[in-house]
Amino acid sequence: MQWRKKGVIYCPNGEAEWMQHSFLNPVPILMGEKIRLFGGIRDKDGISRIGFIEVSAENPNNVLYVHKEPVLDIGESGMFDDNGVAPTYILKKGNEWYIYYAGYCLLNKVRFSVFTGLAISKDNGLTFVRYQDFPITDRRSNESLFRVIHTIHYDENKYKVWYGAGNCFIEGKYKTLPVYDIRYMESKDGINFPDYGTIVIQIPNGYHRVGRPWVYKENGIYNMLYGYGSEEYPYKLAYAISQDGIHWDNQPINIDISAHDNSFDGQMMAYPSFIRINGRGFLFYNGNGMGKTGVGYAELLEN
Repeated sequence: MQWRKKGVIYCPNGEAEWMQHSFLNPVPILMGEKIRLFGGIRDKDGISRIGFIEVSAENPNNVLYVHKEPVLDIGESGMFDDNGVAPTYILKKGNEWYIYYAGYCLLNKVRFSVFTGLAISKDNGLTFVRYQDFPITDRRSNESLFRVIHTIHYDENKYKVWYGAGNCFIEGKYKTLPVYDIRYMESKDGINFPDYGTIVIQIPNGYHRVGRPWVYKENGIYNMLYGYGSEEYPYKLAYAISQDGIHWDNQPINIDISAHDNSFDGQMMAYPSFIRINGRGFLFYNGNGMGKTGVGYAELLEN
């Protein structure tokens, strides 16, 4: 894969009280001649809510609209998502939009936990209502702290799911570091899921996490964009291919997008997503500070 880096598209800058910085986990949806791009937008305390912008499908650098209200707010105090929500995937079912999202909760003896929530929109993504107040992928053995769906496809009469999961932190030089890998499972309805999945992308040697699998299928081949990180290199972007969506060429193959130290992604590139429009492929991703510097994109030159 070869890419042409296009740079940053948008970063919140105080347009509203809840919109101080960041555009975490970009999720694109094509709507005619525009792309609606959902992301987690943080307030002054670093707590994210889900919002969106709209950009030109011909030129995603052209921001057409910025929505000033969150489409999904944080959960009630004590719930699994009371300290932040960020979109991971949107699935259309008839006239309804299902948004799968990461819900963050601060904990005492470890830093945080993250599980999958589900909310549904009946107005083309302008507002979402929670399907339930608790996770659709709750904690399980060996998936007790992190269990987040990042891609879900209806294919071959079932829902195929790629998700991030883990159950521990390890000690780093400055803070504890979350440990998680990429797993696969299947569902009959996209709402109820098995207790366990299969590890499909393992953590590379020298790193502590691999996650945010964005999977798309073209010409019968599964393609995965994902990130992997260490304390020294918080996140790098990589890709893998598979014939069946389960067995991957799982050595990290880096996505070659040139970065400079003074750019929005000079220290890290994370949380990829992909959309193809009229033959053109667009990669959306976050830069420094886990999305603090906003969302950028690159265009696929050749496959």
